[in-house]
Amino acid sequence: MTPEERALLQKIANTVEENNQILRSIWNSMRWARIWRVVYWMVIIGSAVGAYWFIQPYIDSLLNIYTDAQTNVNTVKNILGS
Repeated sequence: MTPEERALLQKIANTVEENNQILRSIWNSMRWARIWRVVYWMVIIGSAVGAYWFIQPYIDSLLNIYTDAQTNVNTVKNILGS
């Protein structure tokens, strides 16, 4: 192997090693981005479910009040209509 070929081979090997390090860095960045994206969506979905769980009794009581008011209006209509 001539010295020029050896130098060229060494240059290629260094370039390949540098590319490998860059690709590993990109891969690790993608992995962390994916993990944070999952955590982000878990927080959003979890907070939505938690808010629904917290507000559900109030919604149920409002729905009962609405149903009772509707029943009372229908009763008054029946009394006045009869």
